Amino acid sequence: MATRNAGELIAGAVVLAAAAGFLGYAVANTGRSTVSGYRLNAAFDNISGINVGSPVRLAGVQVGSVTGARIDPQSYRAVLTFTVQPAVKLPEDSSAEITTEGLLGGNSLSLTPGGDEKMLADGGEIKITQSPVSIEQMLGKFIYNVGELSSNVQKELDQNRKKQAP
Repeated sequence: MATRNAGELIAGAVVLAAAAGFLGYAVANTGRSTVSGYRLNAAFDNISGINVGSPVRLAGVQVGSVTGARIDPQSYRAVLTFTVQPAVKLPEDSSAEITTEGLLGGNSLSLTPGGDEKMLADGGEIKITQSPVSIEQMLGKFIYNVGELSSNVQKELDQNRKKQAP
């Protein structure tokens, strides 16, 4: 009977260790981190594709994650709150841009350091921002412009035919 209890105890410990391993894997691969950094804010006209947990990258390397998104009631701009690793110090004139990670990838917040000697502190704000480019809007404008161009060319051809007709 004591052998059975020891076996059950070992099996339970293995199950708990496996569960802890899965939890660690999930935390490491969902954009959330157990390591905190300093908090920054940035306001954008549009934050399409960015969610809580989205990666924050510097030179393509993940240095933090988005921790919150809200609307500023005065400016009606979307304000992202995000963390950056403590070892990464950003100058005050740094910029933030929402970029895509390829055609089928998600969006991330990309940081570009500036040249100022003053560094952003915890709770600081990145003032130079660029919202994501909407592929749908660009295609819509392109299709509209091609249609308008085609219509103008057709009108010009019709006018030239009328001039040439006896």
